[in-house]
Amino acid sequence: MISAVQIQEISKSIKNNVAKVIVGKEEVVNQILVALYCRGHVLLEDLPGTGKTMLAKTISRSIDCDCKRIQFTPDLLPSDVTGINFYNQKEEEFIFKPGPIFTNIILADEINRATPRTQSSLLECMEERQVTIDGVTRKLDEPFLVLATQNPLETQGTFPLPEAQLDRFFMKLAMGYPDKQEEETILNRFIAGNPLEEVSPVASKKDIMEVQESIPQIKVSSAVMEYIVNLIYATRHSQDIRLGASPRASIALTKASQAYAAINGRDYVLPDDVKAVCANVLAHRIICRGNTIQRSAQQSYDTIQAIVEQVPAPTEK
Repeated sequence: MISAVQIQEISKSIKNNVAKVIVGKEEVVNQILVALYCRGHVLLEDLPGTGKTMLAKTISRSIDCDCKRIQFTPDLLPSDVTGINFYNQKEEEFIFKPGPIFTNIILADEINRATPRTQSSLLECMEERQVTIDGVTRKLDEPFLVLATQNPLETQGTFPLPEAQLDRFFMKLAMGYPDKQEEETILNRFIAGNPLEEVSPVASKKDIMEVQESIPQIKVSSAVMEYIVNLIYATRHSQDIRLGASPRASIALTKASQAYAAINGRDYVLPDDVKAVCANVLAHRIICRGNTIQRSAQQSYDTIQAIVEQVPAPTEK
């Protein structure tokens, strides 16, 4: 086990390293580290060209992990993701050829363009961290993080993720456009070359696994626990929400709050930690009344933010 202060130092090193490539997205990196530390997975919903792939590669290099990218298309098969047993005529036996899922960080690009059958091939990988092919189960390497992306605007030729699969993602994030100053910094940084090539590891796989083992030790008081329950309860009884957050969501919110506290160097959770991660953990797990595909994401996010503002947070006596 390592202390919260050590977790904060590791996180600072990773964030500073990522900042050499990615401009102005410190809070997004914070949230991805929260998911990584909690052994969760992230759905990045944003427009093309906002740096999603670059962010995944930079984080993987910063923690000395392997990273692979899968371009999801309608003709992609589950075996293209997980691997396949092929018959070797020379050896006269079946040999397993592992798919790209056998890595540490997998970028599932435009996941909603693949058929539901192929999308579902990720379920066992994400939940059980293993792959079962022809009755043989193979464990995936640790740490393991799925960064899936989807375009929120394009709907033609896509297969929206069902609610059960969305619930498997620990967080849903958006990169967003940079402001003018950040855009100018990006141009100056990339005009001479690719800064990703100069990124070197600042943390190891062992460091990340030690952080993952230490997160459950972050203290959650009964008052903060009650606050989390009240937030979850509010999503189930809100007039604006048709489907509230599940028990899996309440567990994820608690873990995310612990990780966020540790990133900030504390071994105890504050209500502000819960507020910082609440919308990103819960928004994709609810269904608002009367929403449409185009505005459902923003509507859900705003609804959760409104609930956070309405539910009273515990205060120190």
